[in-house]
Amino acid sequence: MIFRLSLALAALTALAPGTALAQDRDTVRGRALVLLERAAPGASASARSAVRASASAVIARHGLRRARPDVPAVGVSTVRIPPGDSVAALRRRLAGDPRVAAVEPEARHRLRVVPNDPALSAGDPSIGDVFQWYLHRQGFPAAWDLSRGAGAVVGIIDSGIDSAHPDLATKVKSAHDHDGNTVGTADEVGHGTHVSSLACGAPDNAFGIAGAGLDCQVVLEKSDLTGSSVIASLVDATDMGAGVINMSFGGGRLSAGEMRALRYALRKDVVLIAAAADQPIADQGHPAKDLQPTGTGRRISEGKGLVVTAADPSGGRASFAGRGSQISLAAMGDSGTRGGGIFAAFPANPTQIETGGSNPPGPPCTTCRTVFNGDSRFAYLAGTSMASPQVAGAVALVRAANPRLRRAGVVRIMKQTATRAAGASGWTTELGWGILNAGAAVQRAVQFASDTVAPRTSRRGGRSRSVNRRFTLKWRGRDQAPPGVAPAGIEAYSIYEKRGRKYKLIATTTSTRYRLRGRKGKRYRFAVRARDLAGNLEPTRRASFVIRVRR
Repeated sequence: MIFRLSLALAALTALAPGTALAQDRDTVRGRALVLLERAAPGASASARSAVRASASAVIARHGLRRARPDVPAVGVSTVRIPPGDSVAALRRRLAGDPRVAAVEPEARHRLRVVPNDPALSAGDPSIGDVFQWYLHRQGFPAAWDLSRGAGAVVGIIDSGIDSAHPDLATKVKSAHDHDGNTVGTADEVGHGTHVSSLACGAPDNAFGIAGAGLDCQVVLEKSDLTGSSVIASLVDATDMGAGVINMSFGGGRLSAGEMRALRYALRKDVVLIAAAADQPIADQGHPAKDLQPTGTGRRISEGKGLVVTAADPSGGRASFAGRGSQISLAAMGDSGTRGGGIFAAFPANPTQIETGGSNPPGPPCTTCRTVFNGDSRFAYLAGTSMASPQVAGAVALVRAANPRLRRAGVVRIMKQTATRAAGASGWTTELGWGILNAGAAVQRAVQFASDTVAPRTSRRGGRSRSVNRRFTLKWRGRDQAPPGVAPAGIEAYSIYEKRGRKYKLIATTTSTRYRLRGRKGKRYRFAVRARDLAGNLEPTRRASFVIRVRR
Protein backbone atom coordinates (compact mmCIF):
# COMPACT_ATOMS: atom_id res chain seq x y z
CA MET A 1 0.00 0.00 0.00
CA ILE A 2 2.86 2.38 0.73
CA PHE A 3 4.22 1.64 -2.75
CA ARG A 4 0.83 2.49 -4.27
CA LEU A 5 0.70 5.73 -2.34
CA SER A 6 4.12 6.78 -3.63
CA LEU A 7 2.98 6.16 -7.21
CA ALA A 8 -0.15 8.22 -6.69
CA LEU A 9 1.80 11.07 -5.17
CA ALA A 10 4.34 11.00 -8.00
CA ALA A 11 1.51 11.24 -10.50
CA LEU A 12 0.02 14.20 -8.70
CA THR A 13 3.39 15.91 -8.51
CA ALA A 14 3.97 15.39 -12.22
CA LEU A 15 0.55 16.68 -13.13
CA ALA A 16 0.47 19.79 -11.00
CA PRO A 17 2.93 22.12 -12.78
CA GLY A 18 1.41 21.68 -16.21
CA THR A 19 -2.21 22.02 -15.13
CA ALA A 20 -2.20 24.50 -12.26
CA LEU A 21 -3.67 27.85 -13.22
CA ALA A 22 -2.94 30.59 -10.71
CA GLN A 23 -2.70 28.14 -7.80
CA ASP A 24 -3.63 30.59 -5.04
CA ARG A 25 -6.93 31.19 -6.81
CA ASP A 26 -7.63 27.58 -7.79
CA THR A 27 -6.97 25.80 -4.49
CA VAL A 28 -8.65 26.06 -1.10
CA ARG A 29 -6.22 27.45 1.45
CA GLY A 30 -5.72 25.29 4.56
CA ARG A 31 -7.60 22.20 3.37
CA ALA A 32 -6.68 18.90 1.73
CA LEU A 33 -8.43 15.82 0.41
CA VAL A 34 -7.44 12.44 1.85
CA LEU A 35 -8.24 9.57 -0.51
CA LEU A 36 -8.83 6.27 1.29
CA GLU A 37 -9.25 2.71 0.16
CA ARG A 38 -12.87 2.73 -1.00
CA ALA A 39 -15.55 0.08 -1.16
CA ALA A 40 -16.07 -1.64 -4.50
CA PRO A 41 -19.08 -0.53 -6.59
CA GLY A 42 -22.25 -2.19 -5.29
CA ALA A 43 -20.58 -3.04 -1.96
CA SER A 44 -22.74 -3.91 1.01
CA ALA A 45 -23.74 -1.49 3.72
CA SER A 46 -21.22 -3.10 6.06
CA ALA A 47 -18.41 -2.49 3.55
CA ARG A 48 -19.35 1.17 3.27
CA SER A 49 -19.50 1.40 7.03
CA ALA A 50 -15.96 -0.01 7.18
CA VAL A 51 -14.73 2.75 4.89
CA ARG A 52 -16.40 5.32 7.13
CA ALA A 53 -14.75 3.80 10.18
CA SER A 54 -11.41 3.74 8.39
CA ALA A 55 -11.66 7.48 7.70
CA SER A 56 -12.40 8.18 11.37
CA ALA A 57 -9.47 6.03 12.44
CA VAL A 58 -7.05 7.83 10.10
CA ILE A 59 -8.23 11.25 11.27
CA ALA A 60 -8.00 10.26 14.93
CA ARG A 61 -4.60 8.56 14.63
CA HIS A 62 -2.97 11.58 12.98
CA GLY A 63 -4.70 14.26 15.05
CA LEU A 64 -6.54 15.80 12.11
CA ARG A 65 -9.80 17.74 11.98
CA ARG A 66 -12.53 17.33 9.39
CA ALA A 67 -13.27 20.38 7.28
CA ARG A 68 -16.30 18.86 5.53
CA PRO A 69 -18.39 15.67 5.99
CA ASP A 70 -16.81 12.48 4.60
CA VAL A 71 -18.00 11.01 1.31
CA PRO A 72 -17.61 7.27 2.03
CA ALA A 73 -19.04 6.14 -1.31
CA VAL A 74 -15.82 7.29 -2.99
CA GLY A 75 -13.56 7.15 0.06
CA VAL A 76 -12.78 10.87 0.38
CA SER A 77 -12.30 12.90 3.53
CA THR A 78 -11.70 16.65 3.62
CA VAL A 79 -9.37 17.69 6.43
CA ARG A 80 -7.83 20.88 7.73
CA ILE A 81 -4.08 21.18 7.25
CA PRO A 82 -2.47 21.72 10.68
CA PRO A 83 -1.14 25.27 11.21
CA GLY A 84 2.35 25.68 9.81
CA ASP A 85 2.04 22.57 7.62
CA SER A 86 1.49 22.21 3.90
CA VAL A 87 -0.11 19.62 1.66
CA ALA A 88 3.34 18.16 1.05
CA ALA A 89 4.00 17.88 4.81
CA LEU A 90 0.63 16.22 5.39
CA ARG A 91 1.34 13.86 2.51
CA ARG A 92 4.61 12.79 4.12
CA ARG A 93 2.90 12.29 7.48
CA LEU A 94 0.28 9.96 6.01
CA ALA A 95 2.62 8.13 3.62
CA GLY A 96 3.11 5.23 6.05
CA ASP A 97 -0.58 4.66 6.74
CA PRO A 98 -1.77 1.67 4.66
CA ARG A 99 -5.36 2.97 4.64
CA VAL A 100 -4.41 6.14 2.73
CA ALA A 101 -4.17 6.02 -1.07
CA ALA A 102 -3.29 9.68 -1.73
CA VAL A 103 -3.36 13.21 -0.36
CA GLU A 104 -4.05 16.14 -2.64
CA PRO A 105 -4.82 19.85 -2.38
CA GLU A 106 -8.50 20.71 -2.56
CA ALA A 107 -9.24 22.39 -5.87
CA ARG A 108 -11.57 25.33 -6.23
CA HIS A 109 -13.49 25.47 -9.48
CA ARG A 110 -14.84 28.67 -10.97
CA LEU A 111 -18.01 29.56 -12.76
CA ARG A 112 -17.65 29.43 -16.50
CA VAL A 113 -17.15 32.87 -18.02
CA VAL A 114 -20.33 33.60 -19.91
CA PRO A 115 -20.51 37.33 -20.73
CA ASN A 116 -24.05 38.69 -20.67
CA ASP A 117 -23.78 40.32 -24.10
CA PRO A 118 -26.94 39.24 -25.95
CA ALA A 119 -25.25 38.54 -29.31
CA LEU A 120 -23.41 35.63 -27.70
CA SER A 121 -26.64 33.80 -26.96
CA ALA A 122 -29.40 35.38 -29.05
CA GLY A 123 -30.40 33.46 -32.16
CA ASP A 124 -29.95 35.02 -35.60
CA PRO A 125 -32.78 33.86 -37.88
CA SER A 126 -30.75 34.59 -41.00
CA ILE A 127 -28.14 31.96 -40.16
CA GLY A 128 -29.93 29.61 -37.78
CA ASP A 129 -27.32 30.18 -35.07
CA VAL A 130 -26.41 32.81 -32.48
CA PHE A 131 -25.19 36.15 -33.79
CA GLN A 132 -21.66 35.57 -32.53
CA TRP A 133 -21.43 31.95 -33.63
CA TYR A 134 -17.88 32.57 -34.79
CA LEU A 135 -16.59 33.02 -31.23
CA HIS A 136 -18.16 29.77 -30.08
CA ARG A 137 -16.84 27.96 -33.14
CA GLN A 138 -13.26 29.06 -32.43
CA GLY A 139 -13.15 28.11 -28.74
CA PHE A 140 -13.32 31.57 -27.18
CA PRO A 141 -15.57 30.61 -24.21
CA ALA A 142 -12.95 28.01 -23.21
CA ALA A 143 -10.21 30.64 -23.61
CA TRP A 144 -12.11 33.09 -21.42
CA ASP A 145 -12.18 30.53 -18.60
CA LEU A 146 -8.40 30.89 -18.46
CA SER A 147 -7.79 34.50 -19.49
CA ARG A 148 -9.90 37.64 -19.75
CA GLY A 149 -7.22 39.62 -21.58
CA ALA A 150 -6.89 42.12 -18.73
CA GLY A 151 -3.97 44.47 -19.27
CA ALA A 152 -3.47 43.49 -22.91
CA VAL A 153 -3.35 46.31 -25.46
CA VAL A 154 -4.31 45.77 -29.11
CA GLY A 155 -3.19 48.26 -31.72
CA ILE A 156 -5.67 48.74 -34.58
CA ILE A 157 -4.51 50.55 -37.73
CA ASP A 158 -7.73 51.33 -39.54
CA SER A 159 -10.29 53.92 -40.61
CA GLY A 160 -11.12 55.21 -37.13
CA ILE A 161 -13.44 54.22 -34.32
CA ASP A 162 -16.84 55.28 -33.03
CA SER A 163 -15.78 55.81 -29.42
CA ALA A 164 -19.34 56.65 -28.40
CA HIS A 165 -20.51 53.13 -29.26
CA PRO A 166 -21.51 51.30 -26.04
CA ASP A 167 -19.31 48.35 -26.98
CA LEU A 168 -16.25 50.59 -27.45
CA ALA A 169 -16.70 53.61 -25.18
CA THR A 170 -14.73 52.05 -22.31
CA LYS A 171 -12.19 50.23 -24.47
CA VAL A 172 -10.21 53.01 -26.19
CA LYS A 173 -6.90 53.56 -24.42
CA SER A 174 -5.89 56.13 -27.04
CA ALA A 175 -6.84 57.21 -30.55
CA HIS A 176 -4.55 59.09 -32.89
CA ASP A 177 -5.23 60.62 -36.28
CA HIS A 178 -2.70 59.96 -39.02
CA ASP A 179 -4.78 60.98 -42.02
CA GLY A 180 -4.71 64.71 -41.32
CA ASN A 181 -8.43 65.22 -41.86
CA THR A 182 -10.43 64.35 -38.76
CA VAL A 183 -9.91 62.85 -35.31
CA GLY A 184 -9.08 59.26 -34.42
CA THR A 185 -12.38 58.76 -32.65
CA ALA A 186 -14.40 59.36 -35.81
CA ASP A 187 -15.03 56.62 -38.35
CA GLU A 188 -16.48 57.81 -41.63
CA VAL A 189 -15.81 54.48 -43.34
CA GLY A 190 -17.18 52.05 -40.72
CA HIS A 191 -14.41 49.48 -41.16
CA GLY A 192 -12.34 50.45 -38.11
CA THR A 193 -15.28 50.33 -35.69
CA HIS A 194 -16.24 46.86 -36.89
CA VAL A 195 -12.66 45.58 -36.65
CA SER A 196 -12.03 47.14 -33.23
CA SER A 197 -15.16 45.61 -31.76
CA LEU A 198 -14.24 42.17 -33.07
CA ALA A 199 -10.91 42.41 -31.24
CA CYS A 200 -11.89 44.12 -27.98
CA GLY A 201 -15.63 44.88 -27.85
CA ALA A 202 -16.79 45.45 -24.26
CA PRO A 203 -18.09 42.33 -22.49
CA ASP A 204 -20.63 42.07 -19.69
CA ASN A 205 -22.44 45.32 -20.43
CA ALA A 206 -25.70 43.56 -21.36
CA PHE A 207 -25.46 45.23 -24.76
CA GLY A 208 -24.51 44.08 -28.22
CA ILE A 209 -21.41 41.93 -28.61
CA ALA A 210 -18.35 40.73 -26.73
CA GLY A 211 -14.95 41.14 -28.37
CA ALA A 212 -12.62 38.19 -28.81
CA GLY A 213 -10.04 39.65 -26.42
CA LEU A 214 -12.70 40.38 -23.76
CA ASP A 215 -11.04 42.91 -21.39
CA CYS A 216 -8.27 44.10 -23.75
CA GLN A 217 -7.87 47.78 -24.58
CA VAL A 218 -7.58 49.39 -28.00
CA VAL A 219 -4.94 51.80 -29.28
CA LEU A 220 -6.61 53.11 -32.43
CA GLU A 221 -4.39 54.51 -35.15
CA LYS A 222 -6.59 56.24 -37.72
CA SER A 223 -4.88 55.95 -41.09
CA ASP A 224 -5.55 56.86 -44.70
CA LEU A 225 -3.29 53.86 -45.51
CA THR A 226 -0.61 55.93 -47.23
CA GLY A 227 2.94 54.80 -46.48
CA SER A 228 3.72 57.71 -44.18
CA SER A 229 0.48 57.19 -42.26
CA VAL A 230 1.08 53.45 -41.78
CA ILE A 231 4.66 54.10 -40.65
CA ALA A 232 3.53 56.63 -38.05
CA SER A 233 0.73 54.31 -36.92
CA LEU A 234 3.03 51.32 -36.39
CA VAL A 235 5.49 53.31 -34.35
CA ASP A 236 2.84 55.07 -32.28
CA ALA A 237 0.91 51.87 -31.48
CA THR A 238 4.18 50.24 -30.43
CA ASP A 239 5.14 53.17 -28.24
CA MET A 240 1.66 53.14 -26.65
CA GLY A 241 2.29 49.62 -25.36
CA ALA A 242 0.45 47.47 -27.88
CA GLY A 243 1.47 43.82 -27.54
CA VAL A 244 -0.29 42.97 -30.80
CA ILE A 245 -1.11 45.15 -33.81
CA ASN A 246 -3.83 44.31 -36.30
CA MET A 247 -3.54 45.44 -39.92
CA SER A 248 -6.71 44.65 -41.87
CA PHE A 249 -5.37 46.14 -45.10
CA GLY A 250 -2.86 45.27 -47.79
CA GLY A 251 -1.58 45.62 -51.32
CA GLY A 252 0.69 48.31 -52.71
CA ARG A 253 4.42 48.26 -53.28
CA LEU A 254 7.20 47.21 -50.95
CA SER A 255 8.35 50.25 -48.99
CA ALA A 256 11.70 50.40 -47.25
CA GLY A 257 10.21 52.96 -44.88
CA GLU A 258 7.37 50.65 -43.91
CA MET A 259 9.84 47.79 -43.41
CA ARG A 260 11.70 49.98 -40.95
CA ALA A 261 8.48 50.55 -39.03
CA LEU A 262 7.61 46.84 -39.06
CA ARG A 263 11.08 46.00 -37.75
CA TYR A 264 10.72 48.68 -35.07
CA ALA A 265 7.59 46.94 -33.77
CA LEU A 266 9.15 43.49 -34.04
CA ARG A 267 12.20 44.58 -32.04
CA LYS A 268 9.81 45.77 -29.33
CA ASP A 269 8.33 42.23 -29.21
CA VAL A 270 5.00 43.16 -30.81
CA VAL A 271 2.99 40.40 -32.50
CA LEU A 272 2.07 41.76 -35.94
CA ILE A 273 -1.04 40.44 -37.68
CA ALA A 274 -2.01 41.18 -41.28
CA ALA A 275 -5.11 40.21 -43.22
CA ALA A 276 -4.60 38.14 -46.35
CA ALA A 277 -5.98 39.28 -49.70
CA ASP A 278 -9.73 39.37 -50.29
CA GLN A 279 -9.14 37.46 -53.51
CA PRO A 280 -8.29 33.76 -53.91
CA ILE A 281 -4.70 34.52 -54.94
CA ALA A 282 -1.27 33.45 -53.69
CA ASP A 283 0.27 36.95 -53.45
CA GLN A 284 -1.15 38.54 -50.30
CA GLY A 285 0.49 41.94 -50.85
CA HIS A 286 2.15 44.10 -48.24
CA PRO A 287 2.39 44.05 -45.27
CA ALA A 288 1.23 40.41 -45.23
CA LYS A 289 4.05 39.05 -47.37
CA ASP A 290 6.58 40.94 -45.25
CA LEU A 291 5.43 38.97 -42.19
CA GLN A 292 5.12 35.56 -43.87
CA PRO A 293 7.28 35.69 -47.00
CA THR A 294 6.63 33.47 -50.00
CA GLY A 295 7.38 29.82 -49.28
CA THR A 296 7.66 30.18 -45.49
CA GLY A 297 4.09 29.40 -44.45
CA ARG A 298 4.63 25.65 -44.28
CA ARG A 299 7.63 26.02 -41.92
CA ILE A 300 6.20 26.62 -38.48
CA SER A 301 9.23 28.43 -37.06
CA GLU A 302 9.50 30.87 -39.97
CA GLY A 303 7.73 34.16 -40.43
CA LYS A 304 7.84 37.31 -38.35
CA GLY A 305 4.12 37.56 -37.65
CA LEU A 306 0.78 36.07 -38.67
CA VAL A 307 -1.04 36.35 -41.99
CA VAL A 308 -4.70 35.48 -41.60
CA THR A 309 -7.04 34.26 -44.31
CA ALA A 310 -10.80 33.85 -43.93
CA ALA A 311 -12.68 30.62 -43.25
CA ASP A 312 -16.41 29.94 -43.45
CA PRO A 313 -18.68 27.85 -41.19
CA SER A 314 -18.08 24.71 -43.25
CA GLY A 315 -14.47 24.69 -42.07
CA GLY A 316 -13.08 25.57 -45.48
CA ARG A 317 -11.49 28.69 -46.90
CA ALA A 318 -13.97 31.41 -47.78
CA SER A 319 -14.38 31.61 -51.55
CA PHE A 320 -13.02 35.17 -51.72
CA ALA A 321 -10.01 34.68 -49.42
CA GLY A 322 -6.28 34.52 -50.11
CA ARG A 323 -4.44 31.22 -50.20
CA GLY A 324 -0.93 29.89 -50.77
CA SER A 325 2.49 29.84 -49.15
CA GLN A 326 2.16 33.24 -47.44
CA ILE A 327 -0.75 32.11 -45.23
CA SER A 328 -0.14 31.44 -41.52
CA LEU A 329 -3.62 30.45 -40.35
CA ALA A 330 -7.32 31.23 -40.78
CA ALA A 331 -10.20 32.64 -38.75
CA MET A 332 -13.89 32.98 -39.43
CA GLY A 333 -14.47 35.78 -41.95
CA ASP A 334 -17.67 34.77 -43.69
CA SER A 335 -20.97 33.18 -42.75
CA GLY A 336 -21.07 31.26 -46.03
CA THR A 337 -24.47 30.67 -47.52
CA ARG A 338 -26.14 31.27 -44.16
CA GLY A 339 -25.97 35.05 -44.02
CA GLY A 340 -24.18 38.22 -44.96
CA GLY A 341 -20.96 38.14 -42.97
CA ILE A 342 -19.56 38.55 -39.45
CA PHE A 343 -21.78 40.40 -36.99
CA ALA A 344 -20.11 43.20 -34.98
CA ALA A 345 -20.38 46.90 -34.03
CA PHE A 346 -20.84 49.71 -36.57
CA PRO A 347 -20.78 53.51 -36.26
CA ALA A 348 -23.93 55.51 -35.62
CA ASN A 349 -23.09 57.88 -38.51
CA PRO A 350 -23.69 56.99 -42.19
CA THR A 351 -20.60 55.24 -43.53
CA GLN A 352 -18.70 55.10 -46.80
CA ILE A 353 -19.21 51.34 -46.85
CA GLU A 354 -22.92 52.03 -47.18
CA THR A 355 -22.52 54.74 -49.83
CA GLY A 356 -19.82 52.94 -51.85
CA GLY A 357 -17.18 55.61 -51.23
CA SER A 358 -14.77 53.47 -49.25
CA ASN A 359 -11.16 52.62 -50.19
CA PRO A 360 -11.15 50.75 -52.49
CA PRO A 361 -14.47 51.96 -53.90
CA GLY A 362 -17.19 49.37 -53.98
CA PRO A 363 -20.90 49.11 -54.60
CA PRO A 364 -23.02 50.54 -51.79
CA CYS A 365 -23.69 47.93 -49.12
CA THR A 366 -27.35 48.50 -48.43
CA THR A 367 -27.75 45.34 -46.35
CA CYS A 368 -24.66 45.60 -44.14
CA ARG A 369 -26.19 47.65 -41.35
CA THR A 370 -28.69 45.78 -39.21
CA VAL A 371 -30.90 46.44 -36.21
CA PHE A 372 -30.19 44.36 -33.11
CA ASN A 373 -32.43 44.68 -30.07
CA GLY A 374 -33.74 47.95 -31.47
CA ASP A 375 -30.27 49.47 -32.06
CA SER A 376 -28.92 50.07 -35.57
CA ARG A 377 -25.24 50.37 -34.58
CA PHE A 378 -24.36 46.89 -35.86
CA ALA A 379 -23.47 45.40 -39.22
CA TYR A 380 -22.58 42.23 -41.09
CA LEU A 381 -19.27 42.49 -42.95
CA ALA A 382 -17.36 39.66 -44.60
CA GLY A 383 -13.65 39.55 -45.36
CA THR A 384 -10.19 38.67 -44.19
CA SER A 385 -10.41 42.05 -42.44
CA MET A 386 -12.90 40.47 -40.05
CA ALA A 387 -10.82 37.33 -39.52
CA SER A 388 -7.55 38.96 -38.46
CA PRO A 389 -8.89 40.99 -35.46
CA GLN A 390 -10.27 37.79 -33.97
CA VAL A 391 -6.73 36.40 -34.05
CA ALA A 392 -5.52 39.68 -32.51
CA GLY A 393 -8.04 39.25 -29.69
CA ALA A 394 -6.87 35.67 -29.13
CA VAL A 395 -3.25 36.88 -28.98
CA ALA A 396 -4.33 39.41 -26.33
CA LEU A 397 -5.74 36.54 -24.24
CA VAL A 398 -2.53 34.52 -24.71
CA ARG A 399 -0.26 37.41 -23.71
CA ALA A 400 -2.41 38.17 -20.65
CA ALA A 401 -2.38 34.50 -19.63
CA ASN A 402 1.41 34.28 -19.86
CA PRO A 403 3.21 37.64 -19.97
CA ARG A 404 6.59 35.87 -20.13
CA LEU A 405 5.93 34.64 -23.66
CA ARG A 406 7.84 36.49 -26.33
CA ARG A 407 6.61 37.22 -29.83
CA ALA A 408 8.00 34.08 -31.48
CA GLY A 409 6.47 31.89 -28.79
CA VAL A 410 3.05 33.47 -29.25
CA VAL A 411 3.23 33.11 -33.04
CA ARG A 412 4.17 29.45 -32.78
CA ILE A 413 1.39 28.74 -30.26
CA MET A 414 -1.22 30.24 -32.58
CA LYS A 415 -0.03 27.97 -35.40
CA GLN A 416 0.42 24.84 -33.29
CA THR A 417 -3.04 24.97 -31.74
CA ALA A 418 -5.06 25.90 -34.84
CA THR A 419 -7.74 23.38 -35.80
CA ARG A 420 -6.55 21.44 -38.82
CA ALA A 421 -8.72 20.90 -41.84
CA ALA A 422 -10.30 17.45 -42.12
CA GLY A 423 -7.64 14.98 -43.17
CA ALA A 424 -4.80 17.52 -42.83
CA SER A 425 -1.94 16.81 -40.43
CA GLY A 426 -0.10 20.09 -40.93
CA TRP A 427 0.00 23.21 -43.05
CA THR A 428 -2.12 23.54 -46.21
CA THR A 429 -2.33 26.16 -48.93
CA GLU A 430 -6.02 26.71 -48.12
CA LEU A 431 -5.97 27.43 -44.38
CA GLY A 432 -2.31 27.58 -43.42
CA TRP A 433 -1.89 25.77 -40.10
CA GLY A 434 -5.65 25.63 -39.62
CA ILE A 435 -8.53 27.64 -38.16
CA LEU A 436 -7.97 29.67 -34.99
CA ASN A 437 -8.61 27.73 -31.75
CA ALA A 438 -8.47 30.33 -28.99
CA GLY A 439 -9.16 27.89 -26.16
CA ALA A 440 -6.30 25.59 -27.16
CA ALA A 441 -3.95 28.55 -27.66
CA VAL A 442 -4.54 29.99 -24.19
CA GLN A 443 -4.27 26.54 -22.62
CA ARG A 444 -0.90 26.04 -24.32
CA ALA A 445 0.26 29.45 -23.08
CA VAL A 446 -0.67 28.52 -19.52
CA GLN A 447 1.22 25.23 -19.85
CA PHE A 448 4.26 27.13 -21.09
CA ALA A 449 4.09 29.22 -17.93
CA SER A 450 5.08 26.08 -15.99
CA ASP A 451 8.32 25.77 -17.96
CA THR A 452 10.64 27.90 -15.85
CA VAL A 453 13.94 26.21 -16.71
CA ALA A 454 16.26 27.81 -19.25
CA PRO A 455 17.67 25.87 -22.22
CA ARG A 456 21.34 24.98 -22.61
CA THR A 457 23.77 25.01 -25.50
CA SER A 458 27.06 23.21 -26.06
CA ARG A 459 29.66 23.29 -28.82
CA ARG A 460 29.39 20.58 -31.45
CA GLY A 461 32.28 19.06 -33.33
CA GLY A 462 36.00 19.68 -32.98
CA ARG A 463 37.94 22.91 -33.24
CA SER A 464 36.55 25.20 -35.90
CA ARG A 465 38.96 25.97 -38.71
CA SER A 466 38.81 28.63 -41.38
CA VAL A 467 38.96 27.85 -45.08
CA ASN A 468 39.41 30.83 -47.38
CA ARG A 469 38.64 32.98 -44.34
CA ARG A 470 35.24 31.29 -43.94
CA PHE A 471 34.29 29.20 -40.94
CA THR A 472 31.12 27.69 -39.44
CA LEU A 473 30.09 27.67 -35.78
CA LYS A 474 28.18 24.52 -34.79
CA TRP A 475 26.42 23.81 -31.51
CA ARG A 476 23.72 21.74 -29.84
CA GLY A 477 20.69 23.09 -28.03
CA ARG A 478 18.58 21.31 -25.42
CA ASP A 479 15.51 22.77 -23.80
CA GLN A 480 14.71 21.75 -20.24
CA ALA A 481 11.69 21.93 -17.96
CA PRO A 482 10.73 21.03 -14.39
CA PRO A 483 9.73 17.40 -13.71
CA GLY A 484 6.40 16.51 -15.28
CA VAL A 485 6.35 19.57 -17.57
CA ALA A 486 6.89 19.34 -21.30
CA PRO A 487 9.68 21.68 -22.48
CA ALA A 488 8.39 24.56 -24.57
CA GLY A 489 11.13 24.18 -27.17
CA ILE A 490 13.92 26.52 -28.22
CA GLU A 491 12.82 29.75 -29.88
CA ALA A 492 16.16 30.99 -31.18
CA TYR A 493 19.89 31.27 -30.59
CA SER A 494 21.73 34.56 -30.17
CA ILE A 495 25.31 34.70 -31.45
CA TYR A 496 27.74 37.09 -29.78
CA GLU A 497 31.22 38.22 -30.74
CA LYS A 498 33.63 39.38 -28.05
CA ARG A 499 34.99 42.82 -28.83
CA GLY A 500 37.35 44.09 -26.21
CA ARG A 501 35.91 43.17 -22.83
CA LYS A 502 32.30 42.98 -23.98
CA TYR A 503 30.25 40.65 -26.12
CA LYS A 504 28.18 42.19 -28.91
CA LEU A 505 25.12 40.52 -30.47
CA ILE A 506 25.81 39.89 -34.16
CA ALA A 507 23.00 37.54 -35.21
CA THR A 508 19.90 35.60 -34.15
CA THR A 509 19.02 32.29 -35.77
CA THR A 510 16.83 29.21 -35.34
CA SER A 511 19.56 27.00 -36.84
CA THR A 512 22.27 25.22 -34.85
CA ARG A 513 25.05 26.44 -37.15
CA TYR A 514 26.17 29.82 -38.40
CA ARG A 515 28.64 30.65 -41.18
CA LEU A 516 30.97 33.65 -40.95
CA ARG A 517 33.84 35.25 -42.82
CA GLY A 518 36.87 36.73 -41.06
CA ARG A 519 40.11 38.57 -41.77
CA LYS A 520 43.37 36.77 -42.27
CA GLY A 521 45.51 36.61 -39.15
CA LYS A 522 42.75 37.73 -36.81
CA ARG A 523 41.62 35.83 -33.72
CA TYR A 524 37.89 35.74 -32.95
CA ARG A 525 35.89 34.70 -29.89
CA PHE A 526 32.18 33.87 -30.16
CA ALA A 527 29.49 32.60 -27.81
CA VAL A 528 25.95 31.30 -28.28
CA ARG A 529 22.98 31.79 -25.97
CA ALA A 530 19.55 30.13 -26.27
CA ARG A 531 16.05 31.33 -25.45
CA ASP A 532 13.07 29.00 -25.30
CA LEU A 533 9.48 29.60 -26.36
CA ALA A 534 8.39 29.99 -22.73
CA GLY A 535 10.61 33.06 -22.46
CA ASN A 536 13.48 31.49 -20.50
CA LEU A 537 16.91 32.85 -21.43
CA GLU A 538 20.07 30.80 -20.92
CA PRO A 539 21.69 32.55 -17.94
CA THR A 540 25.20 32.70 -19.39
CA ARG A 541 26.66 32.56 -22.88
CA ARG A 542 27.73 29.00 -23.56
CA ALA A 543 29.05 27.10 -26.59
CA SER A 544 32.16 29.29 -26.66
CA PHE A 545 34.27 29.38 -29.83
CA VAL A 546 37.78 30.67 -30.45
CA ILE A 547 38.71 31.00 -34.14
CA ARG A 548 42.03 32.09 -35.65
CA VAL A 549 41.85 32.85 -39.36
CA ARG A 550 45.10 31.51 -40.79
CA ARG A 551 44.49 31.89 -44.54
